[in-house]
Amino acid sequence: MDASADPTGHRERLRQRLMDGSGDAFHDYELLEYLLALAIPRRDTKGLAKDLLAEFGSLAALLAADPKELQRVPGLGASAAAAIKFVQAVQLRAQRRALENRPVLSSWQALLDYLHSAMAHRTAEEFRVIFLDTKNQILRDEVLGQGTVNAAPVYPREVIKRALELQAAAVILVHNHPSGDPTPSRDDIAMTRTIVEAGRHLGLTVHDHIIIGQTGETSLRAQGLI
Repeated sequence: MDASADPTGHRERLRQRLMDGSGDAFHDYELLEYLLALAIPRRDTKGLAKDLLAEFGSLAALLAADPKELQRVPGLGASAAAAIKFVQAVQLRAQRRALENRPVLSSWQALLDYLHSAMAHRTAEEFRVIFLDTKNQILRDEVLGQGTVNAAPVYPREVIKRALELQAAAVILVHNHPSGDPTPSRDDIAMTRTIVEAGRHLGLTVHDHIIIGQTGETSLRAQGLI
């Protein structure tokens, strides 16, 4: 008997596999299928799960999708879209919490993992600043600019002003490239150097500027650009 003929039994088998600790053995569509079943309890959700993954390309891109974009997929209503966004919120909260009360520079991979989850699949540019205290622990993580598919308006004076307001000792600059390619542009480099120079006069250190893309990330510090 297939899942469409016996959705209740199929979900019970999925649930038991999860409870047995074998979550890593699931296909992405199976994990999504079970999540959708919690939001849409009276229908088979395997086909919808596969349709969503085909539409957005990956589980990570699906979690990051705008709720309105999710609901354009036939069969996905507001409750199921909310369930998907809830999972993303839990993921980001857990990743942020893992960075708290510890020096960020010694937790670099954890920071990159969080930034990829938060920014890699956005369809518009977003400029984020991680403000750090004298121990290089996170004071605030703030989005200071949101823009279009290829630009996010950011003014160096606003970054410096906010750092002074928070009494930050250092910052990490971050933005994404929706094109997927994290190669820095000339404008990215020039803007970064302006912030570095302004910060130097005020005792504010710019540890790095990280550009996030779907294919990876680029560190301007590692590239010798700052």
